[in-house]
Amino acid sequence: MLLEHIHDPKDLKSLSVAQLEQLAAEIRAFLIEKLSETGGHLAPNLGVVELTLALHYLFDSPKDKFLFDVGHQSYVHKMLTGRMDQFDTLRKYKGLCGFVKRSESPHDVWEAGHSSTSLSAAMGMALARDLKGEKNKVVAIIGDGALTGGMALEALNHIGHEKKNLMVILNDNEMSIAPNVGALHHYLGKIRTDRHYQKAKEELNQLLNKIPAIGGKLAKTAERLKDSVKYLLMSGILFEQFGFTYFGPVDGHDLEQLTELLEQASHVPGPVLVHVITTKGKGYSPAEADSHKWHGITPYKIESGQVLKAVGPPMYTEVFSDALMDLADEDNRIVAVTPAMPGGSGLIKFAAKYPNRMIDVGIAEQHAATMCAAMALEGLKPVYAVYSTFLQRAYDQVVHDICRQNTNVVFAIDRAGFVGPDGETHQGVYDIPFLRHIPNMVLMMPKDENELRRMMKTAIDYNEGPIAIRYPRINGLGVQIEKEMKPIPFGTWETVREGDSAVIAAIGPMLQVAEEAAELLKREGLNVRVVNARFIKPMDEAMLLQIAKEGLNMLVLEEGSVQGGLGSAVLEFYSLHNEHNISVRIMGVPDIFVEHGTIKEQRQEVGLTAEHVAVELKTLLPRLRKQRVTGQV
Repeated sequence: MLLEHIHDPKDLKSLSVAQLEQLAAEIRAFLIEKLSETGGHLAPNLGVVELTLALHYLFDSPKDKFLFDVGHQSYVHKMLTGRMDQFDTLRKYKGLCGFVKRSESPHDVWEAGHSSTSLSAAMGMALARDLKGEKNKVVAIIGDGALTGGMALEALNHIGHEKKNLMVILNDNEMSIAPNVGALHHYLGKIRTDRHYQKAKEELNQLLNKIPAIGGKLAKTAERLKDSVKYLLMSGILFEQFGFTYFGPVDGHDLEQLTELLEQASHVPGPVLVHVITTKGKGYSPAEADSHKWHGITPYKIESGQVLKAVGPPMYTEVFSDALMDLADEDNRIVAVTPAMPGGSGLIKFAAKYPNRMIDVGIAEQHAATMCAAMALEGLKPVYAVYSTFLQRAYDQVVHDICRQNTNVVFAIDRAGFVGPDGETHQGVYDIPFLRHIPNMVLMMPKDENELRRMMKTAIDYNEGPIAIRYPRINGLGVQIEKEMKPIPFGTWETVREGDSAVIAAIGPMLQVAEEAAELLKREGLNVRVVNARFIKPMDEAMLLQIAKEGLNMLVLEEGSVQGGLGSAVLEFYSLHNEHNISVRIMGVPDIFVEHGTIKEQRQEVGLTAEHVAVELKTLLPRLRKQRVTGQV
């Protein structure tokens, strides 16, 4: 076994190419075994085994900088840089991160959980290197799916203009998470089928330069001819027009060809792009057959490929999917839009039934938002299905194009709240603050799966502007689903438990925590009112004023950022109405980034448990009693 002797990239330097091939097989076997127990991003990492080996074999990390776009394909990199013995803790609380993590290793130089950032970061590092007079290599590894992101194209343009020494590895597996879409994807397809351009260009140069006396002049004159050859042969022309020297395509699983081409490209001055063709899921037949399903996977049986899933109520994503299908059956205005997440957002069935009403724009959240605004202005009802963490990338478009024009766009915001093992780059805890302050925006969150369906009906019926529903990455509660989807009275909250000691106003899954805390306090003789604050904007102002009139103190409970969240909105409301006889406490996510683990562990870390809520609520009660007895403010 070679793998057990690899503790540092330097351990690769003495190996032959044949030994590297053996090591690649051992790495695949290791990943398949370990991820069957922990889950994780299997298919992306199986696809980059040889590529990662070649990079560490030829270059000198961490002096040479490797920037992995997104970072979910960095498991092999972690193995080769001394973290192989930590894989039992992968994506577990306080364990190995599923993405690149700078605090884990000096070899991790750039953190990302969102796509299309690596090229901009590589340009920044190349600029810093040159300003400091250093000589290291900067290598960005980006997938063909991530290359469709607008930020990546902006970076390509700047890198080509500045002509910095920088290498871009285009890992072309025809996938991001779902199958890629768009013109750039089809362009890369043409390149994959034509391997003659690089050879033709080299042969033309060699031929001209062999001509005595005039060969050099002819070579310069022939640049226009070579440009014509490029256009005819298509290979790499887009990247060369951006200012890159293009190499490839090369088989990303052929270590001999791969190392040879990377070595050649590393000596070319200026920006170079190496086009590497890989197979996502390489070496494990279930993952090769369905790399979409095996992109990010829960534990599974190795022999059969059977995915092990807990039995229980459907995920909120599935409930959203079914509700959208039911509504689309009755309303042909409905169009589903997603930025490269049809599976994760629950739109696969919708796409099969309504292919012309399902639009996957690729990794282009900004474009999706503005496109939705225009469709709404033309009388359609676009439903923008997007993870909370990815909606952040379209903030300007939400403000400028959707809300400012008051367009009837429906936001279906998945993964709202903690997301478990995906960790800090994906936590959906920031969307309330960046949405609720925008004029014209309506924001809701359901207490259970039946209320999610009712909110879907409310959103489709709403014609006064943009409206958003946020829902978590968990299973529903198993409540009975009403056959008829009835809209919720607009802007209303709901009292789910009566009480006269104090009030807990909670949203989403925190309502269940609030009820558990109220039950704990009941054992101590305290009757706490629990309110489902399902409309975050607009809030139920009548209920808020009634609570203040009764002199009840309030605890606002939310699985979201304390700064700017629902609790902040309540405080703003009482301040605006000069209501000073009520104390309001907020329990939510503090001013920190919460790392990976289970959702239960993440809630425990920040104190969002029934026990913590009960303790916090009791601190409000002595003051409450004093107010009632003495009339003090």
